[in-house]
Amino acid sequence: MPGFIATGVLFSGIGTATAMAEDLEQGFIDRLRSLPIPRAAVLAARALADTTIFAWSAAFTTAIAFAVGFRLHGSMLDGLAAFGLVILFGFAFEWVFITMGLYAGNAQAAQGMGLIVFPFAFISSAYIPVNTMPGWLQAFAQHQPLTYMVDAVRSLTLGPRAQALIGHPSSYYVTRALIWTAAILAISLAIAIAKYRRG
Repeated sequence: MPGFIATGVLFSGIGTATAMAEDLEQGFIDRLRSLPIPRAAVLAARALADTTIFAWSAAFTTAIAFAVGFRLHGSMLDGLAAFGLVILFGFAFEWVFITMGLYAGNAQAAQGMGLIVFPFAFISSAYIPVNTMPGWLQAFAQHQPLTYMVDAVRSLTLGPRAQALIGHPSSYYVTRALIWTAAILAISLAIAIAKYRRG
């Protein structure tokens, strides 16, 4: 369940890219550009709104997980930290999808571009152990952002036994997940705002 909830970030974000491309294609963004508002406000509103929708989706998925038998083996505080981490990660990836939507040109192209992120879900520790992958894939899978996020959520929610199995304490994965989140957010936000300003 930790892997499924964490990878939900990627699957839900395609809608953001598509909606952004549709807004551009239909002239809605042009109308917003004519208003006396900060240029970044339009993109920030999209990112916050879609992150809120993702948060509700993640909460619903978490509730279903508990209904079918998933249980926290860490503390309640660790569980809340894991949920907050996923939402923060989702916010950063919303900017990736906004950027894709700005560059796509139309909704169909945005959907296609959104599929680029799917390998991150499957070449990660979300569904299978990294050490069972072919050797040439392991280096990428071990150090890509989604693996760190999944392992951070897993170590926080499943407690000391999970931490022993995956090889490091929660702080190791949480720190790396936060570094990746900050890097993804900084880069994609800067690119998205620059593209939006250029029109």
